[in-house]
Amino acid sequence: MNILVFQHLAVEHPGTLRDLWAAAGHRLTTVELDAGEPIPPLSGFDLMVAMGGPQDLWQKDELPWMRAELAAIRTWVADLGRPYLGICLGHQLLAEALGGRVGPMAAPEVGLCEVRRTAAGAADPIFGQLPARLQSFQWHGAEITILPEGAVVLAENAACGAQAIRWGRHAWGMQFHIEITETTVADWQQIPAYAESLRAALGEARAAGLAAEVAPHLGTFRATAARMNAALAAAMAG
Repeated sequence: MNILVFQHLAVEHPGTLRDLWAAAGHRLTTVELDAGEPIPPLSGFDLMVAMGGPQDLWQKDELPWMRAELAAIRTWVADLGRPYLGICLGHQLLAEALGGRVGPMAAPEVGLCEVRRTAAGAADPIFGQLPARLQSFQWHGAEITILPEGAVVLAENAACGAQAIRWGRHAWGMQFHIEITETTVADWQQIPAYAESLRAALGEARAAGLAAEVAPHLGTFRATAARMNAALAAAMAG
């Protein structure tokens, strides 16, 4: 496959998914939007992936590249009917690109959190292959507040009602991270906006120990990423 990846921060990359794609021989074109890299012509790509980042959707008038990204996602998903995967900010971008809304949460959700599959999730080609209760890693202070027409919620929890969505048959978004690696927590702690939300959510002491808290779960996250990637490939092939 030819995969187009939108990044909004260099250290917020596809992680273990990138490793899986490389092992399968897929070709990645990564566009670092926050660094001013232009979006290439969409023809020739098989999958669009949008990663997370410290930006928020309500900044789109201040960030011209975000407006361009929203337009590209809308064209890709709604006009061309092509497969899409969004993680964290990429999940929120999918919602807004298709007419939904994103807003700030009452409190940020950071760290290890369980998400629950919905009835729609159980019937989904991807989430139906995952456990009904899934350990996840979160780092966000915004959420989808209004779903776009045609979207269904695939996973939820008490903190965030739209932890994962599908639009139509081919576009998925998830608020949580399944792609994290051994260096993710340390890398993200160097980003001021992330460090602030980490302290706000967990307090100074627990924030300092987050990497150690997450480490025992990395094998589970890798396995989840592999299962999700295989299910996505099967859904695209079907």
